[in-house]
Amino acid sequence: MKAPPRRQGLSPWQFWGRMLLLPYLLFFLVFVLYPVGYGLWLARDPQNYVRLAEDPIFLRTAINTVVFIVVAVNLKMLVALGLSGFFLQQRWWVKALSLVFILPWAVPSIPTILSVRFMLNPEWGVINATYFKLTGLDGPNWLNDPTLALTFSMLMHIWKSLPFWTLILLAGRMAIPAEHYEAASVDGATRWQKFRFITWPSMAGLYVTSTVLSMIWTLGDFNSVYLLTGGGPADLTHVLATLGIRYLRLDQIELAMSTIVVALPLVLPMVWVMMKRLSK
Repeated sequence: MKAPPRRQGLSPWQFWGRMLLLPYLLFFLVFVLYPVGYGLWLARDPQNYVRLAEDPIFLRTAINTVVFIVVAVNLKMLVALGLSGFFLQQRWWVKALSLVFILPWAVPSIPTILSVRFMLNPEWGVINATYFKLTGLDGPNWLNDPTLALTFSMLMHIWKSLPFWTLILLAGRMAIPAEHYEAASVDGATRWQKFRFITWPSMAGLYVTSTVLSMIWTLGDFNSVYLLTGGGPADLTHVLATLGIRYLRLDQIELAMSTIVVALPLVLPMVWVMMKRLSK
């Protein structure tokens, strides 16, 4: 009977290759797994969710979050789809305009959003100052109305992230062979027919995947709301991301972590859909 082959040890290259991976594994353990695990451990008590449900701000926050995701993301993606066709043109002024268009996404969030907040100030903001010069009347307090404040927050989010998704969809349009459009032109197809039968079938998968990914990112975006309204007035414009910050400021860490766990039923199905689409 033949003896089993003797197991050889690691070669020097294999040994040092594994040793070089240890710092990355330690980094992942300390800065990823430990914070996530500790947060879930803090949110383990069912009483936290009872307190969360009894907070009158939570229900309004959950509604705001759903409205923010459904309205802002879909409106942003529709506009991005239209602008991707506009920036596909080869005219020089369109290329120059694209450089200006990408600035909101390229510059940091804090100064840009705070500048818009200063512009909306009812006393000395540039918008109300211009309105007073034109009409002689005082302008409205834009951020003192919950509906207006949440609307401006959604517009701020759209303005900030629109260039990125426009570039993604523009890349999708550029991947479509030009011969398809040339053949459609020969057949007398209109612009709408070209979009319906060529552009959209070629970009539908990219559009849906981008929309789902944008929803996931938007769920964790607190800059657009927190920097513009701070969750006000009267905590009526909070979303789940900013509500967690509010609890942290009140030294209620367990409720802050519970707010993150509550968002998981919204995040996990979208992650599953996105990964399933990417696996195809």
